[in-house]
Parts: sequence; C-alpha cells; structure tokens
Amino acid sequence: MSKVSKAVEYMVKVANDPKHGYSQTNRNGNPDTWSDYDCSSLVISAYQAAGIPVKDKGATYTGNMYSVFLQCGFKDVTNKVNLATGSGLIAGDVLLNHQNHTAMMISTSQLAQASIDEKGGISGGKVGDQTGYEIATRSYYNYPWNVVLRYPETAAKALPVLDKSGYTLGKKTPGVLAYKEWLIYAKEKGYIKQGVKEDECFGEGTEKATNELLKKWGYKQTGIAGANLIKRLKKEIAKLK
Repeated sequence: MSKVSKAVEYMVKVANDPKHGYSQTNRNGNPDTWSDYDCSSLVISAYQAAGIPVKDKGATYTGNMYSVFLQCGFKDVTNKVNLATGSGLIAGDVLLNHQNHTAMMISTSQLAQASIDEKGGISGGKVGDQTGYEIATRSYYNYPWNVVLRYPETAAKALPVLDKSGYTLGKKTPGVLAYKEWLIYAKEKGYIKQGVKEDECFGEGTEKATNELLKKWGYKQTGIAGANLIKRLKKEIAKLK
C-alpha cells in the first residue's frame, strides 16, 4: 500500500471510530485508544504513521505545516485545482488554511477532518466523538483554503499505465489503484452505478464496474480493463469535471 493510501486509511479509520473526538488541548491522538485530535494533529499523525516524517521534522500546527510538509517532499499544487469547486483534487491532498484549519481529501470529492467538540468549542469536551461530527468525513467545501499540498506519488496515479494484458480479477499493482480512483470518481459523478473498494486489488466490485463500462460502450463484457477502456474512460472523466 502506498504512503498516501496509508494516510487516507488512517484518516478514515479515526473518523469512523467514536473513540476519537476533537480537542485542541488534549490533541495527541492514538488511533487504537480513546483519545482526541485537533485538525492539524490528525493530518500530521496520519502522514507520520504512513511513513512520512512530518511530525519528526517539526510540524505541530497549521502555522508551520506548510514549510515542514514541503521539506518532506510535498508539492504546492494550489494552481492545479479549483478551490471553489474542488475540481482537480485527489485522495491524499492536504487542504490548508495557514491560520485556522486543515483537512485531507479521502477521494476526489470527499474529505476527512477534525473540526469542533460537542460544546461547539475547541476544548473542555469529553474524550471521544459525542456528536458523530467532531471527527468525520464529508463532501468537499472551501473553508476557505489557502493552499493544497500533494505528496508526489499521488501525481503518478492521475493517469494509469497498463501493460498489454490489461487488468484482470485478482491483480494488484499501483496502476490498479490508479484505475480504481477513476472508477470511484465516475461513481461519485453518477456515470456508473457499481461501487468499488478503495484498495489496491482488482476485486469483484472492480470487475463489475469494468463490465458496466464495457456494456455501456457496447463492448463484450470480459471483465478486463485494457488500454482502450482506460483511454475511453479518461475522455469520459474529463467531460465530468
């Protein structure tokens, strides 16, 4: 699993676990115990746990995340995305407002964040998520964000590269993960109905989504994602953005 995928998995795991709530005072969260995070400690912890030493290098809050994340290999891709609509964002992108807030994209349209405690404040609440929204996933919104930071390995996944045999059931490669990100985006935009898991394996859901595309375009349903299918999917995705 890639480092970015690990960071996204960390964010989703914490957001879905009621043991974790929001606190700006007690913010040193542990994903396996009752503990709280604030917005910056959550994003920093996610990438630290994924193997990118942002915490070791000194990232502690939104005010110093930008410089430290750049030192650790992240790129400022703000000029490549539309902050108003979220177009161009991908899973793993760090959304940063230098003074007040940060979050991480977990897909092309969804983000995860730690935002506020059950009292509507930043400290003094009970440990854990008392409302279901202290740490949660939601659709993209513009906070407003100042910058978007992206770890380079995600850029390579923007356009999958296939071998001549194509992708088939059971295959597991970085390219499969990239292809699945396109399928997830197509599902989110309503272009296909079949959902797929956010992992690196070409599983049954991916095979069904591939067959849905093949049927949609008048091809034989082989369950194989070949180069021609990828090329066609790329064109259709571009129309959805």
